[in-house]
Amino acid sequence: MAEFKLRSYQEEVVERALKRENIIIWLPTGGGKTRAAVYVAKRHLETTANAKVMVLVNKVHLVDQHYTKEFNPHLGDSYKLAKVSGESEEKDFFGKVVKDKDVIICTAQILYNALFNKEETKHAELSDITLLIIDECHHTHKESAYNKVMRCYVEKKLKGERPLPQILGLTASPGTGGARTLENAVEHVLQICANLDSAIVSTKNYVPELKEKVPRPIKTFDIVEKRHADPFGDHLKWMMQLIHDFMNLPRDVKLRECGTQEYEADVVILEQRGVKENSRLMAQCALHLRQYNDALLINDTLRMMDAYGSLEDYYNTKFTTAIDGTDFFLLGLFQENQVELKKLASNTLFENPKMGKLESTLLRQFSPSVQSRGILFCKTRKSTHCLNDWVLKNSALRSAGIKAAILTGAGNGITYMTQHEQADTIRNFRNGTLNLLISTSVAEEGLDIPECNLVVRYGLLTNEIAQQQASGRARASDSQYSVVAQAGGREVRREKMNEYLEELTGQAIAEVQKMNQREFHRRITELQTHAIITSKVLENHKTERRGRYTASSVQLLCRNCFKPVASGSDIKLLDNTHFVNINPEFKKHYKVGGQVNIPKDFEDWEPGCTIICNNGQCNKDWGFQMKYKKVVVLPNMAIKSFALQVTPAERMIVKKWKDVPFTVEDFSFEEYCQEYLGDFLD
Repeated sequence: MAEFKLRSYQEEVVERALKRENIIIWLPTGGGKTRAAVYVAKRHLETTANAKVMVLVNKVHLVDQHYTKEFNPHLGDSYKLAKVSGESEEKDFFGKVVKDKDVIICTAQILYNALFNKEETKHAELSDITLLIIDECHHTHKESAYNKVMRCYVEKKLKGERPLPQILGLTASPGTGGARTLENAVEHVLQICANLDSAIVSTKNYVPELKEKVPRPIKTFDIVEKRHADPFGDHLKWMMQLIHDFMNLPRDVKLRECGTQEYEADVVILEQRGVKENSRLMAQCALHLRQYNDALLINDTLRMMDAYGSLEDYYNTKFTTAIDGTDFFLLGLFQENQVELKKLASNTLFENPKMGKLESTLLRQFSPSVQSRGILFCKTRKSTHCLNDWVLKNSALRSAGIKAAILTGAGNGITYMTQHEQADTIRNFRNGTLNLLISTSVAEEGLDIPECNLVVRYGLLTNEIAQQQASGRARASDSQYSVVAQAGGREVRREKMNEYLEELTGQAIAEVQKMNQREFHRRITELQTHAIITSKVLENHKTERRGRYTASSVQLLCRNCFKPVASGSDIKLLDNTHFVNINPEFKKHYKVGGQVNIPKDFEDWEPGCTIICNNGQCNKDWGFQMKYKKVVVLPNMAIKSFALQVTPAERMIVKKWKDVPFTVEDFSFEEYCQEYLGDFLD
């Protein structure tokens, strides 16, 4: 078993946890929160009869990381450990895993599902657990899986039901929850404490030691002046105005400035309105305007050719899907201007000056003779690919010895990485094969990434929590934290605001820590009671909404061509996860595309081909087929691809199936086989 010793500040913050109090440990990124949690877990296992430790994480890749890097090396020789995520087979008999193991590391959703699963091999109770460790616990709010688990805990606590596990939360920053005043920030910290039924602790006596262990990087604002002219961007805006004129915007619609996040929000709402009002003209124009706005945002941050390329990629998928005059106008507009756009985007005289500033920022830290390691944070997965391409083609950066790679979130799809790819990238970064990660926010929080001497935030508008976590990645001595931004731009204003909010968070925590115990517990109980009542009321409202219409009275329409294709009564809920259409007649409305590849196995089903609208050239992606129990093929439908006609005069759209205004019945395999496969089975 690995040698185990805590630093003085870690010993201070775990003191109350060792007395079996519920606490949140507040230490900066790199301060050793997880190591402190392992220590508490070890002492708990040594001193508690029938001890059962569960570690909850909010991202799948952290399950393996915590198991491999921290808990197994220190506890594996003496105790039985298990790691469980949605990608592991153990989830299918999670209840048995909980009974058999001493320490279980899993995603919060796995535990939440187990609390309500009636099957004995999959069921678990909070009373089975004696210590519940919650990583990155500032996410315990609203409808996060963490908060759903803790809501079950709090409800049992308020009812006097026992036993309940001891709680240990870990966070680098609870943030202010959007608060701008000390009073409201205190209220936010209290709410996090109430959600976790815990007090928040930090080091008081060993601050110098903590600062020595986690030094603050030297922060610089690398400011660039606005480009003197932008003919490419101006041409995009002129094209957007032509679309505005063509669609004859309603008088009550006021779109904000092109090339901003606010404009994007406006056209998202406009597309929804077009669908609801049966105006395909409005809906399609809004979708295309969003693509032009994306190009403007890319033009503001990356190379002009990156912006042009994003539009070209979009329209390459549209040439074979035009079904009416709106489509032909929008396609024609791009085709007529395509040559001019590409010519303007290729003119280096008007290239984005931020790219030059980013180059000089990197070259200050990297050279063939200096061993540097850095992370370049940007907003989107698309941005990481564009910046990586830029680094590869930049001779000055290559000469400086920069060896870059992309690090983005795990998931399914071309722009996502698999967990295996993530692990390979981080391993190569650790051993020096790579020295620059170009990353989305996935690298800000939780991932075990070695100390860096340069962190660059590029084109980012985030909150104070993300800023602190990104800054915490620059932990090498004399490390640099650079914000590359335009003079007077929103990034600088946001960064300054986040600095203020970081200070405000510290002040709010200090105020909460100064409260006397009686007052603190009174406020916590008050907030918990209010949260449970509010949750019950909202759940009742959801139930009422789901009963507004009968399933058979609701029609599902393709969101692109508006053709009615299914009834609400055709939809069934399979395994509490998949919404499938069981009506054999539905096959007439779709055609199949390519095979869906999901890099993991499932207990009762496997993915088939994509399904797309069969109405003329619509080709709207609707979801994919799934083969269930190796017997039946069912269309698994994505609700975002459909509109709901709830009455002849009312149409609505929802983001998730849980928001549909009718009750979806559970799928019965036996009944389906009897009804649709009866003759075959006989």
